[in-house]
Amino acid sequence: MTHRKYLKDKKKIVVKVGTSLLAYENGKINLQRMEKLVRVLAGLHNSGKEVILVTSGAVGMGVGMIGLSEKPVDLVQKQALAAIGQVGLIRLYQKFFDEYHKTVAQILLTRDGIENTLRRKNARNTLHQLVEMGIIPVVNENDTVITDEIEFGDNDTLSAAVATLIHADLLLILTNTDGVFTADPHIHHSAQKVPKVLNASNDLKDVDLNGSSKMGSGGMASKIAAAELCREHNVDVVIADGTDPATILDVLDGKDLGTFFVSDATNQLAS
Repeated sequence: MTHRKYLKDKKKIVVKVGTSLLAYENGKINLQRMEKLVRVLAGLHNSGKEVILVTSGAVGMGVGMIGLSEKPVDLVQKQALAAIGQVGLIRLYQKFFDEYHKTVAQILLTRDGIENTLRRKNARNTLHQLVEMGIIPVVNENDTVITDEIEFGDNDTLSAAVATLIHADLLLILTNTDGVFTADPHIHHSAQKVPKVLNASNDLKDVDLNGSSKMGSGGMASKIAAAELCREHNVDVVIADGTDPATILDVLDGKDLGTFFVSDATNQLAS
């Protein structure tokens, strides 16, 4: 609890939600969960928090919209599905946020948009300006134009890039397990949760990093890598179960949920 009590003071919060939470295995969107996520984020925004949403789901939604049984592996097909699905995805977000009188802005990024000095500055300025205007940025990878050279590969990496770009106070990565376990808890019932990470080489030495969802692109390995990247830039990270989006509020309330990757800055406050 010593470290977690500082979570309630976090103001600039990046929330990442993956395809496995937004969509069923057939690609159809879980509308009830998406609506609840929006309700929680709108409430946070009303409370004075600065909220940036990093969302997956464009390709998965495209799969569902045209009735495919699974996500294709061909790059061109995935790009086409992303173009189809991104329209539906942002339209749904705007519809749900409209119910709470919130305006969203769509930001589509590729890795070169973060690594190129000028584009990085432009991306940072745009995100900061939107936040200052009271707009909720909705960020996704620009899957329609990505190639191997410019893709993030998964939105865990993208969320870490966004969090470090804007000097966020907290990155909250929502997944379908309650944080990092020594093995996949859906398969190995004896798996133990890692509640807190201060030193990755020690605290994560027993963790099996295999596994990813049918629709998603990132597994736990990508989430841990994203968390460690953020910790290097003094951004706290919590990886938590987002099947109930109200978990966001519980995490910010200091409850012992998920795995808390504690930055050096927060660790110093607690010592």
